[in-house]
Amino acid sequence: MTRPKTPHNLLPLTPAVFHILLALAEGERHGYAIMREVAADTAGDLQLGPGTLYGCLKRMVSAHLVEESDERPDPALDDERRRYYRITDLGASALRAEGERLARAVAAARAKRLFARNTVAAARTRH
Repeated sequence: MTRPKTPHNLLPLTPAVFHILLALAEGERHGYAIMREVAADTAGDLQLGPGTLYGCLKRMVSAHLVEESDERPDPALDDERRRYYRITDLGASALRAEGERLARAVAAARAKRLFARNTVAAARTRH
């Protein structure tokens, strides 16, 4: 017997899945737009190639985290070959649960003084 899919039994999410869901949290996007959003959100630290992105999206559709959208923007402004994806309710719940899990991990690391006070400034100058 398989366990019912709940956000918590999907955790931890891989970085790619987390960032794809994060990119879709503000609305549906096509694959290339997802790749650009992930790269921007991670300051270039996570660059998803087409194989990784579409492999993840295929597994995420199977897991009901995202779904392919039938809605299309104006055909004159869009390429008909593009596939658009949107986050599902389960995907949004899993994204929130993972965000909370990561926030607890960061809070624990801060409590142990893992981060130097100038970590944020150092990270900004690095990029």
